[in-house]
Amino acid sequence: MSSKRFGPFELHERLGAGGMGVVYRAVHRPSGREVALKILPPALSANRKLVARFEREMAILKKLDHPNITRYYGGGRIDGHQFYAMQLMRGGTLEDELKRKGRLTWEQTIDYGIQICAALDHAHSHGIIHRDLKPANLFLTEDRRLVLGDFGIARDTDATALTAAGYTVGTYAYMAPEQITGKVPVSPKTDLYALGCVLFEMLTGRPPFQGQTQPELLYQHVHKKPPRVAEFAFDCPVWLEDLVLQLLAKDPQDRPHDAPFVEMKLREVPQKVAEQTSLTQHVAQGGATVVARKTDAEQLKRSLKRRKKKRSPDQPFYERTWFLATCLAAVLALAAWMLRPASEEELFRQAERLMATDDPLKWQEARDRYLLELLERFPGGQYADRAQEYLDRLAAYQAERRAMLNIRLGRAPQSEGERLFVRGYRYEQFGDRLSALEHYRSMVRLLTQPDGRAGSKNASDSAGTLSEADRAFVALARQRIHEIETAGDLTDRATLLNQALARADELWQQGQTLKAREIWNSIITLYGDNREFQAQVDRARAALDGERAPGALSSDSGQSRFVPRFRPLRENVTFSESARKPTRP
Repeated sequence: MSSKRFGPFELHERLGAGGMGVVYRAVHRPSGREVALKILPPALSANRKLVARFEREMAILKKLDHPNITRYYGGGRIDGHQFYAMQLMRGGTLEDELKRKGRLTWEQTIDYGIQICAALDHAHSHGIIHRDLKPANLFLTEDRRLVLGDFGIARDTDATALTAAGYTVGTYAYMAPEQITGKVPVSPKTDLYALGCVLFEMLTGRPPFQGQTQPELLYQHVHKKPPRVAEFAFDCPVWLEDLVLQLLAKDPQDRPHDAPFVEMKLREVPQKVAEQTSLTQHVAQGGATVVARKTDAEQLKRSLKRRKKKRSPDQPFYERTWFLATCLAAVLALAAWMLRPASEEELFRQAERLMATDDPLKWQEARDRYLLELLERFPGGQYADRAQEYLDRLAAYQAERRAMLNIRLGRAPQSEGERLFVRGYRYEQFGDRLSALEHYRSMVRLLTQPDGRAGSKNASDSAGTLSEADRAFVALARQRIHEIETAGDLTDRATLLNQALARADELWQQGQTLKAREIWNSIITLYGDNREFQAQVDRARAALDGERAPGALSSDSGQSRFVPRFRPLRENVTFSESARKPTRP
């Protein structure tokens, strides 16, 4: 095979490679059609099992004809090389889109989920189980249509899920428990579990389970309960979250029946959201009964006009003018009462009821329906300060969720307030609540009083100097200050650091080097610029650098000394310039 020609094809750039072949962008010269050409390399062509699997993939694609599944154009063998041509996707993959956007809206997730269900239903109806559903195998066309591809291990029952060629570490993040244990045969519901993982990642920006090692990740799939979507994406409708959790059931029998059922449930979510929104607005505006009563009142007026003629003495009382006039007045009064704007106290009491719950979705309802209106109509009212406190509580909750998500995804803080809060949070995670308390106090002073003058709690807030994002983190810092001060019992920092170093020493001796290094790195990051703890920082750096083995600080003087125990092999250690963190190859 030449570098540019392969039979009737002209090869261009390589699009991807794996255990089942190399994919090129190619042009079929006789027709001029651009295709994705998958070729089994010579080194793999000698493996009969791989050749059989490659041919099986071709046979599977021949059977499938669906707009959401890769289109197969034909294949065979040229100069001893297996190949086949398929539809060329120009929009990248769902994995690429998630890397760009972080996560998708719930509406976009449903749209993509419906398309995936359509592809799975077509494959399952033809007896095909994909077994490797993941964002990297979901391709996008130029018109943003989702297409399922890479059927390389579909219905591959000759090899186990853990040793099948072509699997990567990323695949483990979407693997059903039955694929891992082998106790239950794979079935279409195996693909539904992977679908649940993909939906979870689209909504949150991360798979449901994460681990530093493959065994840890596989263990979580088999034994650990998945987190709730709302922990990372609080805007997700509850019906969609429930469906994702059902798809992630450990037992296949507890998952939805099939892909069409999942598609139906996905289509129901926007309808339920719209119904809930419509009902909320309907009730907030007075409801249908008010409209009906207004209509009745108009009809009553017309009835009175028609009845101006003299009535007979034996006329029923309910037809007499005085009775009809009284009813009209009552109806109009009731309609006016129901349509009147709610008072400040009524708005606050309704919001207070919702804020008394532990449900953040109800907090958002309180904000949207009552608190914002209260502050707009009664900015200086008796409940304005408490309404603002409620808004700050919700903003703090949302800010904390965003910060935790950014930490998990390795993203940089999005504002100065978030950056300062994350540092205080890291002190807390390390166990140093005293430093966290001091940091949070400094953070509040820095962000709320830029001129350095002391003032009241809301001095700068009312002056409008805070951005909305920083205001939320200031509120969050104040919450943390209150919680730490209420808990009390703040450990001396020198004692805490010495205990941490001793713990790292113990972990190192036990062979848990990763956890030991995490402690040393935390000490350097958090206390590297504090001269009071220079001895502890120097010791952590020395342990990481491999200059000296871990040891205990002497307690008979303020100076630090090491008790050498063993010296790591320096030739097996490389270093990062920024954090001086060793990494063993």
